[in-house]
Amino acid sequence: MREECGVVGVVQFDEEPHPVPSALRIYYALYALQHRGQESAGVTVHDGKEPHTLKGMGLVPEVFNKDELVALKGDVGIGHVRYSTCGDSRIENCQPFIVKYKSGNVALAHNGNLVNGYELREQLEAEGHVFVANSDTEVIAHLLVKELLKYDPVEAMRNVIKQLNGSYSLAIMIDDMLMAVRDPLGFKPLCFGTIDSGYVVASESVAIDTLNGKLLRDVNPGELIIFRDGEVESYQLFQEKYCAHCVFEYVYFARPDSIIDGQLVYKVREKIGERLAREHPVSGDMVSPVPDSGITSAIGYAKESKINYEEGLMKNRYIGRTFILPGQAMRETAVRLKMNTIGQNIKGKKVVLIDDSIVRGTTSRRIIDMVRNAGATEVHARIGSPPIIAPCYLGIDMASRDELIAAHKSIQGVEAMINADSLGYLSIDGLVESIGIDRDNLCVGCLTGAYPVDIPGESLCQRKQLKLNEF
Repeated sequence: MREECGVVGVVQFDEEPHPVPSALRIYYALYALQHRGQESAGVTVHDGKEPHTLKGMGLVPEVFNKDELVALKGDVGIGHVRYSTCGDSRIENCQPFIVKYKSGNVALAHNGNLVNGYELREQLEAEGHVFVANSDTEVIAHLLVKELLKYDPVEAMRNVIKQLNGSYSLAIMIDDMLMAVRDPLGFKPLCFGTIDSGYVVASESVAIDTLNGKLLRDVNPGELIIFRDGEVESYQLFQEKYCAHCVFEYVYFARPDSIIDGQLVYKVREKIGERLAREHPVSGDMVSPVPDSGITSAIGYAKESKINYEEGLMKNRYIGRTFILPGQAMRETAVRLKMNTIGQNIKGKKVVLIDDSIVRGTTSRRIIDMVRNAGATEVHARIGSPPIIAPCYLGIDMASRDELIAAHKSIQGVEAMINADSLGYLSIDGLVESIGIDRDNLCVGCLTGAYPVDIPGESLCQRKQLKLNEF
């Protein structure tokens, strides 16, 4: 699985000039969210008259430099880091998107994925709207502009939401007014907090921490928040009976130090490891994580099982973007460039290897083979999520159903394919209890094949269906 996207919004109200420009604050916040997307990055700031944008392909420090950021004048701005789940990997799809209309400008940064984005785009094109990219984010921007020609921002956003099917957490600027919006089922995280001179909106609370701010709360599903004139206005546009928070935010995507929908991710992953040890105990000499996302769960497993925690793998954290090595023979080198074994810790031991998930199984096989080659006598794989049996349509770049190993192999078949002595997946009930949110308020579509929104050709989760109940 690949990361999703990260959005940021900053508005400063008080002293002028501000000791730290808004553009620079957005840069720091995006740096804290770099784990959510390494493909492109962008910042848009409004100077009171018009928006100004810097964006490009690559990591945050590769796209921006301090002089350019300081030159972006303005008290309000939004930012984005991207990993494409819809739309090609090219500069035209970098966000934020800006759409001009007769009353001003709309800038928009989006984390999520629309199920009906293609149909909406066709409708807009038939009405004469011109698109410069192929991301569904631009579709949302055009829909908002269309509604703003007739309604105030609150009613315009309400009418846009009525047309959208899918996941979206949005940071929006309408000229120099900042808005934050979360879809009515709350698939993707979004929160806001205070900084010394204003407010910040972000996909994860760690971005607020980085700015030395204070987390206030999550943006509620179906809520629109407007920051203007030094005040925070909340509009609960839609109120659904259930939510559908993505479970993989807790398993894999979010940073462990983030608080998402009231849950500290670190504690959730520690509980995942503890529950995994109870569900799938094994005799071992050491518990070792697959870094980085397996680390906290491995700590929990070691604590519960009373087996020593010891690192057998070391990750190279300085690779940056995906690199290309010629020829099939270089694949092993590629794996070792990303991760290497600590042979003296492993040799002669029965290793309990903790990972967050298995998607295709090829990476798991290579890692387990590396551990065996380093001298492990046994390798027992323990996975901090249930088997992934269905694709995600709501913002995770996951494999197709044909590529998902658990979709067409039994647990014993996966165990043999990855070359493990034993394999244990966390149960769905175990995952739900570890997260601490009722199952009715979680999206487990990729684990069950039943989704909380209507997706053509897929099953609809019987416990809920999005009805867009206006609040």
